[in-house]
Amino acid sequence: MANWTVFQICLAVLMVVTGSINTLAAKWADRLEAEGKTFNHPFLQALCMFIGESLCLVAFVIVYLFRKYRYRRARVDGDLGRIDELDDAAEPTIPRFNVLIFLPPACCDILATSIMYVGLNMTHASSFQMLRGAVIIFTGLLSVAFLRTIMRGFQWLGMGLVMSGLIVVGIADIALGTDSSKDDINSVITGDLLIIMAQIIVAIQMVYEQKYVMKYDVPALLAVGLEGIYGMAILTVLMYPMYYIHLPRTFSENPFGRMEDVWLAFKQMGEDPLIIVALSGTITSIAFFNFAGISVTKELSATTRMVLDSVRTLVIWAVCLGLGWQTFVWLQIVGFGLLILGMFIYNDLVIGPWFRRSVLPAMSERGMDIGCCLSCCGVEDNLDDQRTLIHSEERDAHN
Repeated sequence: MANWTVFQICLAVLMVVTGSINTLAAKWADRLEAEGKTFNHPFLQALCMFIGESLCLVAFVIVYLFRKYRYRRARVDGDLGRIDELDDAAEPTIPRFNVLIFLPPACCDILATSIMYVGLNMTHASSFQMLRGAVIIFTGLLSVAFLRTIMRGFQWLGMGLVMSGLIVVGIADIALGTDSSKDDINSVITGDLLIIMAQIIVAIQMVYEQKYVMKYDVPALLAVGLEGIYGMAILTVLMYPMYYIHLPRTFSENPFGRMEDVWLAFKQMGEDPLIIVALSGTITSIAFFNFAGISVTKELSATTRMVLDSVRTLVIWAVCLGLGWQTFVWLQIVGFGLLILGMFIYNDLVIGPWFRRSVLPAMSERGMDIGCCLSCCGVEDNLDDQRTLIHSEERDAHN
């Protein structure tokens, strides 16, 4: 962090704060009561999230127009040197693509987000955030199946640790029991399972985007904004049939067990304005979180974004403990540690770099065959090239 600029530090703080507020605001809304019932409206909350995502489209337009204005101003002034200093020496343009390619991932996002908000209503906010780490497992498996991705040994190890962490978090929830707004342990476990199931859909969305969307080089803010528009439009239409679909009490606390009763939601908002505050927090935070996350990836790295996302999980857990929304269970620390370690190993942040930097050179010096180890740590399989690389690095170190 010593080399970070003030702007980069602000982006990192903004990402952690807004990301934490997003989950905490949703859980806060779930705990508020009005009209004699808790605010149990996961699909309306999902709609608020898509409204927040659609605001990224506004941010994209503002950034695009500003860059275009700056470029044209430099051309008019004849300041060619200033043009070369711009982020893009060419005139800013919007890539040509079929906007319908964002419809399938938007549908996946609708289903996954709605299921996750149902799960969040039934379980703890900290568990909600931790269990979302299951997406690594399903994304890895789907990438192997559909993208023909070759998984390295350290990635399989990371996925195994993540799975172990998920099991420990589930056991911790059983030990923790329920928060003050729930009285059924089965509800908490069901919520955990729903969150994990939702990660399968998230993984499908990510694999689809990697296969079909990434090749168009669509700016991230534009992609998020378009998916937000699609999600907002589709979910608004679906609110009507949801009113006539009835669910068991486990999944709906509405008076008539409706899948989504938006009219009751409006009545509850009128009775308790804090619900509006909580939903506004969801909309605002998701917009700023997406912007900050994309900016962190651009200014720093995707690895930094993942690390900050782990910090967000820790912040959410600490706030929940501080507010008395749940009690402390040491198993959650174990589960959280396994999840983070698994994510770090999967993304080649720990063990792998140390193995390549320390173990492989030592093995090479002893004349040991390191070819069988190279595929596990993400290095080329050619042994001669590896030894050349090691000796080259040793020379550079001496110099």
